[in-house]
Amino acid sequence: MRTEKQEAFIEAFCAGNNGTQAAIKAGYSEKTARTQASLMRKKFANEIANRMKTEVADSLPEALAVVRSIMNSAVSDTVRLQAAKDILDRGGLKPTDTIEQRVTSVSEKSTDELKRELEALLGTSTIDEVPDVLN
Repeated sequence: MRTEKQEAFIEAFCAGNNGTQAAIKAGYSEKTARTQASLMRKKFANEIANRMKTEVADSLPEALAVVRSIMNSAVSDTVRLQAAKDILDRGGLKPTDTIEQRVTSVSEKSTDELKRELEALLGTSTIDEVPDVLN
């Protein structure tokens, strides 16, 4: 069970005040505010985290509306494009940053098959010597 001061601290802290400011706004003296803030941040860490998540989630529609407005009305093409990318990224449609490579098993192919594949990749048919590693 929390006291009124503790509840007021959590509210003030989640509203964006630092710990000491939140403690003072909650009614703690300036002399003890820093110590009380440290204790309460630890004691109510889960409650603070849950409230902050809720605050962020509640702000998402407004934030999306702002980015959408920028995307639709910014004068700069670069700004509009970046806003569109931000929306897509946060919607889970960010392009992958890595390239997936698939390697076929070379041990299952003959030297002639590997040579033909290499010639096709290089666009040449002048591969006369096959390194000993492949033989």
